[in-house]
Formats: sequence, C-alpha cells, structure tokens
Amino acid sequence: MTNHDINLHGKTAIVTGASRGIGLAAAQALATAGANVVLTSRKQEAADAAAAQINGSAIGVGAHAVAGDQARRCIELTIEKFGGVDILVNNAGTNPAFGPMIAQDHDRFAKTMDVNLWAPLLWTGLATEAWMGEHGGSVINTASIGGLGHEAGIGLYNVSKAALIYLTKQLALELSPKIRVNSVAPGVVRTKLAEALWKDHEEPIAAATALARIGEPEDVAAAIAFLASDAASWVTGETMVIDGGQRLGDARSYQNGALVDG
Repeated sequence: MTNHDINLHGKTAIVTGASRGIGLAAAQALATAGANVVLTSRKQEAADAAAAQINGSAIGVGAHAVAGDQARRCIELTIEKFGGVDILVNNAGTNPAFGPMIAQDHDRFAKTMDVNLWAPLLWTGLATEAWMGEHGGSVINTASIGGLGHEAGIGLYNVSKAALIYLTKQLALELSPKIRVNSVAPGVVRTKLAEALWKDHEEPIAAATALARIGEPEDVAAAIAFLASDAASWVTGETMVIDGGQRLGDARSYQNGALVDG
C-alpha cells in the first residue's frame, strides 16, 4: 500500500456552484492542495468575487449549471487557460420545493431535477468529451444524507439526491477505468442552502449529533479534496457520508454518563 499526500500540484479543478458554502470551501481546499481552480456561479460578478477570496491559483467563470452552452464554454476556457481539467466538483444545488411530494408542481420538480441531477450529468459528459476521457480524472458530486433516508418536507430534494447517488455509481462504471466518480453526502452543514434546517435550532441539532456540532463547509471540502487526490486512487462509485454521526441517531442518550448506572 502506498501512502499519498493530498497533493494536487499540476492539476486543474472546476467547481460548480462555488460562490459560497461548500463550493467555495471546496475550491479553497483544492487550491490549498496546489490545484488551479475554476469557480462557477450563475453570474460572472459572483464568480469573480468568489475567486478573489481563494488563496491560490483561481479564476471565476459565469456559467449557469444547467446551460449546456455555458458549461461547454467554461470547460473550453479552463483547458485554454490551464491546459486541462482533471477534477470536476458538481456542487451546484437547489431546493425550491418544500412540503409533501404530491403538493409539488412541475416547475419546482423540473428545477430541482435539472440543477441537482441533470447538471452533474451534463458537466461530467462535457468534461469527459473534452479532456478526461483521454487523460483521466476525478469527478465528485455533492449529494446529501437526505438521499440515504427520508425526511418530512424536503422529499423532492432528497429524491434528487438519491438519484444523484445512483448516478454516481452508474457513471463510475461507465467511465471506468480512466475516470473515478464519487460523491459526498453532507449532513446538516452551516450553509445558506441548508439555513432552514439549522438557523433557529442549531443547539438541539448539535446536542443530538454524536460529534456535538453541525458541520462546517470546510468539513465537506476536506473530503472532496481527498476524493480528488491520488490518496483515493482506488476509490470509485462511493458515497462518503460527512455528518458528524447524525445518521446514527440521537446521541444524547449515550452521552454525559447516560448509560452509566447511578
């Protein structure tokens, strides 16, 4: 077995939906490891502002995740500027639908599936065609622990993430052996997208979590950098759960001597 440092010098990464949250943290983690990083956002100004926060080699590109022409242009620009695209982080996500599944209209369904499922497939296909198919690469999709279970109110979002986990496995087989495809499944993380899940009740969520806090974007970013690197060179088709133990259930009954006989 060979030990690998997370060394991405000479590599180039694209991170979609990178203007804030997990995407921005992932871009910084990849840059810290030595990669050139292209950060995308729907608006060029937001992409530029995000890239300006990165300590390392980074540029911003305005590209709506579901727009094929913009995605293709971004990938072409990346190859022109940096000479290739070795890492793709499909991070752009949305959750416009809340409530029972049967209460959702087609517009909310289509937007959720387009951004959370079609966009990762679109970008992966374009990156494969333009570079990775010949040269190899690593793709990391941002899924969610919601895709591994059930939860009231965000069923449509969770269905899209469950499908993304399946897509990750399917692409890992279809693109093997040159391209590795994995996903991360964050729990409740301090991001704007997940704000409704934690903002008004962070304390009880943290108390019920085995590691006693909600997640930070950097927690997920570290896993993304690992999966992008040669340290994960024999890992593909996997979904790495990063949730502080939230899927284990309520930790409070196990802590503070609760199981010790008095």
